[in-house]
Amino acid sequence: MMWVMAAEQITPTPAERRRITLKGVGRFGASWVRSSPGTHIWLLILTITTCVVAVVSPHVRAYLLHHVSTNLIELRQHPIRVLLASALWVATPSGFAIYFVFYETVHAPAERWLGTWRWLVVVATAHIGATLVSQKAVLFGIHYDRLPRSLAHTVDVGVSYGMAGVVGVLTYLVPRPWRWGYLLGILTFFTVPVLTSRTFTDLGHLTAVLIGLACYALTPTARMPGSPRRPAPPTRRSEPAARRSEPSARRPVSGRLSAEEPGTALPERR
Repeated sequence: MMWVMAAEQITPTPAERRRITLKGVGRFGASWVRSSPGTHIWLLILTITTCVVAVVSPHVRAYLLHHVSTNLIELRQHPIRVLLASALWVATPSGFAIYFVFYETVHAPAERWLGTWRWLVVVATAHIGATLVSQKAVLFGIHYDRLPRSLAHTVDVGVSYGMAGVVGVLTYLVPRPWRWGYLLGILTFFTVPVLTSRTFTDLGHLTAVLIGLACYALTPTARMPGSPRRPAPPTRRSEPAARRSEPSARRPVSGRLSAEEPGTALPERR
């Protein structure tokens, strides 16, 4: 009885085992960051550039954002630079908290699921593809006098195209039958603004989602088919071998006499 009472006093209760410590939180945070390094490196760069935009004067802010924007003029003069740099800046520093939440709830789980390099391919493809499609629409709108010419030098920076692409590819992470509801929801969310507001950024977001949906081949779902492999059909080598063995069984072995030949007899077993 005393041993039982002592064991009860030594054994920690479930509440004690679930107690959150500062060391445990730090260990979990470090593990989370290591599991999605690309997301947090990007988030760190975005934090720095957002702080820069928040503290500089409006004139300097306008110069910086125009210098890295993927508008028609910058795409014509410095396409590679602006396609890369535009994903590292945001135009409204006040919305950084929302971006932080989205990075931790969308980008980080997607990177852990896809792997860093496949996640980066999805983000880059969605960001570049949506930018080119939306700016092509701006070019046509200006050419046919449906959009103002000032859009050729507008500010077009941000991380939303890459985010929309990841939202699209995460469709394949949602288990069936919930996947179809998720797909319907994101398509509705990104299609309605295109039909109502009709801005080039809305078109870019819808394009990015469609690009993310087209990245199915990069997902673990595509690399792990649900149905097992079919067994290989049996080889037919044994059948000819059996056929070849039949005549040899009827033929007498060299040096021995067949019992069917007349005038011969098999030796008796002793």
